[in-house]
Amino acid sequence: MIKRTLLIQNPCHLKCSNEQLVVSFSHVKGLEDRADRTVPIEDIGMLVLEHQQITLTHYLLDKLVGNNVSVITCNETHHPTGMMLPLEGNTLQSERFRAQIDATEPLKKQLWQQTVKAKITNQASVFKKWGIKHKLLSNLADAVKSGDTDNVEGTAAVHYWQNLFPPAWLFYRRRDGLPPNNLLNYGYAIIRASMARAIVGAGLLPTMGIFHRNRYNAYCLADDIMEPYRPFVDVVVRSIIDETSHVETLTQEFKTKLLALPQTDVLMNDEKSPLMVAMGRTAASLAKCYAGEQRKILYPTMPLT
Repeated sequence: MIKRTLLIQNPCHLKCSNEQLVVSFSHVKGLEDRADRTVPIEDIGMLVLEHQQITLTHYLLDKLVGNNVSVITCNETHHPTGMMLPLEGNTLQSERFRAQIDATEPLKKQLWQQTVKAKITNQASVFKKWGIKHKLLSNLADAVKSGDTDNVEGTAAVHYWQNLFPPAWLFYRRRDGLPPNNLLNYGYAIIRASMARAIVGAGLLPTMGIFHRNRYNAYCLADDIMEPYRPFVDVVVRSIIDETSHVETLTQEFKTKLLALPQTDVLMNDEKSPLMVAMGRTAASLAKCYAGEQRKILYPTMPLT
């Protein structure tokens, strides 16, 4: 079942009743006459809290994390700043924690090689969609070594960002850079939250990466294995700027398109699958790699139509 992504943008009170998330406006000045809205908690995969005057009950929060819902908080500029996930997400959690902790450096280097290769391959597919020369990226994907010791990922990134958007944009990829960096940041935050949710659901520690290491980052593993999924965000952003150059503001229309990413179709073993489902399969395959049950992470490829 494909889980829903909910965005709450207005002042309201959120509570739980009969296993339903209830959105109530009864105590909000000017919105008192609005009827309550309900959504089954089991249907929710991600809840984005955007307005600064949203309140919610602890009981609801406990129910959400108990159902492996990613709860995302946003700042006053409407950009995601925090995320809450359950401490337990799988009945085999302690066993999988141990396998993950005991993973050898050669194994992690092989997993990172697969990850970088999958990312660059998907970047090449993005170029194909817009008729941009992709041969260099395809060659770079084939050149990735164990652990990516030659930093092929960085070489590919320079070429990719120089050519992804039309030359008139003079685009430079920086988190705090000019638009459409704002759209990319928002989309990547959604993908990161979805991947963190999948990792917890697979019984793995999101803080222990295969490549990323940062004592202040609780989601190093999510940052690792979301890499091949980033190009799916790039496709949405490139499509947006093909329609309009007015992307200074993260409008409701843009957010709706980016929040739909978890439901986007990707290819897994040549079969179409929603991106959120694919992430679950990626995380589950990684758990099997740690356990020695298989040698490759299952990553998606991009449909060219």
